[in-house]
Amino acid sequence: MNPSNHFERMKILIIEDEVKTARALARLITAVEPGAEIVASLQSVKSGVAYFSTKEAPDLIFMDVQLADGLCFDIFKEVTVPAPVIFCTGYDEYAIEGFKSNGIDYILKPFSEATLAAAFRKVKTFRNFFQLNAGQGVDLHQLLQPLAAGSGKNSFLVFSDNRYTIVPTEHIAFFYVKNELILLYTFDGREYFVNHSLDMLESLLPPGKFFRANRKYLLHFTAIKEVEHYFSRKLLIHLKVVTPEQLIVGKDKATGFLTWLDNR
Repeated sequence: MNPSNHFERMKILIIEDEVKTARALARLITAVEPGAEIVASLQSVKSGVAYFSTKEAPDLIFMDVQLADGLCFDIFKEVTVPAPVIFCTGYDEYAIEGFKSNGIDYILKPFSEATLAAAFRKVKTFRNFFQLNAGQGVDLHQLLQPLAAGSGKNSFLVFSDNRYTIVPTEHIAFFYVKNELILLYTFDGREYFVNHSLDMLESLLPPGKFFRANRKYLLHFTAIKEVEHYFSRKLLIHLKVVTPEQLIVGKDKATGFLTWLDNR
């Protein structure tokens, strides 16, 4: 693929058990990416296994989670799926499993052109990263294997000031919600937009390194300076960096948070 605004001759496989939804998805894909080619549309785990056993690998897969004869993750148990996957589903509880199964994005139904455009921007981000690192032999499987193994992401590729930057996970003090967007904040005071929800980030990050303090903040252990008791059995967290607002851990999470701090 050449580095343009759209993908040329990108071969896309759709796995979706609802025929009308699959057709609508195909129309949206070709509207967002006119050069894309829908190579097949499948409805079941069985047909997915058969396809990957006999056909040439597509460039990208759009895959529903609940198929006619089971969950799509059963496909991964039977065969190697040699392409990145954008999961399209009405259920957010499968996000963690999705990112362990070649997931490059996880979008919820009903989706729109804007939803698909955001997903393709993420694919393009990875594509550009691979091209820049082609001489170093970087490929998608190298990127996905650490996630599947449970070690978590070592870095995040972010875009700011018309350039891509790699931010090591160890440099991130916290993630937080700002005006309904998710940003990462580094120890040196920089912040970048990331295209993941806090729920998804919890599944992507190294186990045990980050804690979901509340619905707005996801904290790195090394960013925590001290903790004090607050009103109504809550906790007030002080970080080594400045935060936009006070960090409060509710009483329902207080014990779990202190246990997490103690088990280092």
